[in-house]
Amino acid sequence: MFTGTGSWIHWVIVLLIVVLIFGTKKLGSIGKDLGSAVKGFKDGLKEGSETPEAKTTEAPSQPGRTIEVDVKKE
Repeated sequence: MFTGTGSWIHWVIVLLIVVLIFGTKKLGSIGKDLGSAVKGFKDGLKEGSETPEAKTTEAPSQPGRTIEVDVKKE
């Protein structure tokens, strides 16, 4: 695919056409959005890899305690 004398010239031309169509501001904002999405994905993976004991901050359950609620359907 990248063999031959014209392959790098082909990609330079494609890049120039993309810049002309979308503009540098639009490409910059796309890059920022993509970067923040990747960062959020990595942060989500870090949170998911923590042990459940480290993440729980709720009070321990009390045996024999019942909470009653009414459920209404719309």
